[in-house]
Amino acid sequence: MSRATETRNPLGFLDEAMAQIRADGLYRTLRVLEGEQKPEARFDHKDVINLSSNNYLGLTTHPRLREAALDAVRRLGVGSGSVRTIAGTMDLHMELERRIATFKRTEAAVVFQSGFAANAGTVSAVLGKDDLILSDELNHASIIDGARLSRATIKVFPHRDVKALERLLEETSAYPRRLVITDGVFSMDGDVAPMPAITALARAHGAIMMVDDAHASGVLGKAGRGTVDHFDLHGQVDIQVGTLSKAIGVLGGYVCGSKTLIEYLYHRARPFLFSTSHPPAVAAACLAAFDVLEQEPERIERLWSNTKRFKDGLARLGFDTGISETPITPIIVGEADLAMRFSDDLFARGVFAQGIGFPTVAKGRARLRTIVTATHTEAELDRALSTLEDVGRTLGIIR
Repeated sequence: MSRATETRNPLGFLDEAMAQIRADGLYRTLRVLEGEQKPEARFDHKDVINLSSNNYLGLTTHPRLREAALDAVRRLGVGSGSVRTIAGTMDLHMELERRIATFKRTEAAVVFQSGFAANAGTVSAVLGKDDLILSDELNHASIIDGARLSRATIKVFPHRDVKALERLLEETSAYPRRLVITDGVFSMDGDVAPMPAITALARAHGAIMMVDDAHASGVLGKAGRGTVDHFDLHGQVDIQVGTLSKAIGVLGGYVCGSKTLIEYLYHRARPFLFSTSHPPAVAAACLAAFDVLEQEPERIERLWSNTKRFKDGLARLGFDTGISETPITPIIVGEADLAMRFSDDLFARGVFAQGIGFPTVAKGRARLRTIVTATHTEAELDRALSTLEDVGRTLGIIR
């Protein structure tokens, strides 16, 4: 590209960047959902079995959540009209925060506009340039961005490597504040962090312990309370992050911890300070979702029975599902162009399983990322497995 062309179009370099994305086999168009987010849904004018949703428990369409949202709109309108720290804190927001704190068995909670904002806003608010962050190498992008925004020193330990974390803690005692942070469930591999060992190390070395439980919320622990409950670590994890956008079925994120931590985030977490608060319908639907979690435990039971059926089927067919322990089940194929072709061919046959490549996962580890939900039927899962087998054999992914 000539300098004259660049002068005429200062964003011309993006054409080259997009050409490279296409050449790498990573170019994707957005699948458009027409209708409700369900186990069988209509995307791009085609009815498909949906294995790509984070709607673990099927709450996006639950009657109680619908009615709670509609009632809130009728009573309170469609928006809050302000940020929380000026005129945008409603009774519903405070009720939701109290409800979450009780559910997670912590002193207090604060709700953010997204899970990404909860992670990034918390890490960047709590740590500063003189501090240290010790982060698992496969932590979510929101943790990585929050760490960078904090300007703290960042040291990354190999995935789930407790010994490596211990060495880093022993070598870094001079830092005034240290934060150990990990995903509870890792979003691309579906494995679970060794929380008891990591938490014990953090406490032994006087470090702050933080977990992002986005994919454990509604999935692990009693009534879906997450990894802290699953491993009986109540009172030992200083900062718990969760999401309202996945198993809860609505929108947003939250942070739980001590009353002092939450009050500090009210004053210093930039996404909280500078974003309009949730509309009444969102907060009301989230409140209803926590009631459903506790009153309909059979949903989580079905989630896990469906997960077992699907995983057993993939193993029987010879697919590589890595180290998954949860409903997140990767089907690892290697190269990005093959993963994207696999995804497209499945879609044409009526199964939506999104292809994932670099930079979301490492080069050479491209995959389909599948999630089974509580609301899939056995017949739907069996049809999906049959289609996966046919397309996988055609492409040479399985023999």
